[in-house]
Amino acid sequence: MIDFRSDTVTQPTPAMRQAMASAKVGDDVYGEDPSVRQLEEYAAHLTGKETALFVPTGTMANQIALGALTKPGDEVIVGTGSHCYLYEGGAGAALNGLQFQTVGNNGRFTAHDVSFAYKPDNHHQSPTTVVAFENTHNRGGGWVWDIDELRSPASVAREYGMSLHLDGARIFNAEVKSGVTVKTWSEPFDTVTFCLSKGLGAPAGSVVCGSKEHIHRAHRLRKMFGGAMRQVGILAAAGMYALQHHVERLADDHANAQLLAQMLAEMPGIVLDPATVETNIIWFQLAPDVLDAPTLVAAARDRGVFLSSSGKRAVRAVTHLDITRDDCVIAAGIVGEILAQ
Repeated sequence: MIDFRSDTVTQPTPAMRQAMASAKVGDDVYGEDPSVRQLEEYAAHLTGKETALFVPTGTMANQIALGALTKPGDEVIVGTGSHCYLYEGGAGAALNGLQFQTVGNNGRFTAHDVSFAYKPDNHHQSPTTVVAFENTHNRGGGWVWDIDELRSPASVAREYGMSLHLDGARIFNAEVKSGVTVKTWSEPFDTVTFCLSKGLGAPAGSVVCGSKEHIHRAHRLRKMFGGAMRQVGILAAAGMYALQHHVERLADDHANAQLLAQMLAEMPGIVLDPATVETNIIWFQLAPDVLDAPTLVAAARDRGVFLSSSGKRAVRAVTHLDITRDDCVIAAGIVGEILAQ
């Protein structure tokens, strides 16, 4: 099986399993797990924030961060296709009482977009209190913000008195691609989240980073949302290992994605510009005169290649540490054979 569905499908490496097995643990609800403390301190250091909080999932991380920055009834500006808006089960509304205003195109937005969408605090409208960015952008195909293009809308948000959140689930992919450090990416933001179980390859876990005040509120929200865990240092140790050993190798995932994209783009019936594949996520479209996306995905699965689809024409493939260059060549060959039938 060659699994391109997501970079969340990775298996812990033998060395990571050893780190988990030897982890020192305590009761994290009491703040007594040394492995969790080590991870949180390291995450705060990497992002340049005062402190951090380990949580089970990326969705919880984002919702805790947004909850720490808002009150029920507030509005959050997000880019189109934002994970916070589309893929978190309505948690922003159900758990935090928030509404979202989408702006921009394919997740990108400008200072003008933020200024136009902003709503002041009056009794007619939900006050806009947060702008949330996503880097890299999942739905957009793993593209990376330009640092100056990010700073411009962030600066306007500050002028309006809004807070800033960064959904950095794949922020280390952005670092490797752009050469801009995670600390620099994080500078404009009040809260930053990143995931340990995607490209970094840990089995679970995300981190929320921010000021002591915001993380104090986040700590309470983690308890409210059911995310407080006990001897969870076993998972924290996996995350720590991932941060220390699996960041630079993300470049391999990017190279494999580019290789796969180039091979797919040459196939009749596939619409794909490899130049749009910046990191490890490939989205391609199937032309109207070939089979539809669910049919292609099912046929590929029967032959051991796992892809995912969205609607009738869009297909996604994601590279990760369990995908090799040879896997990409094999998968492209199988897709080509299916399309030729």
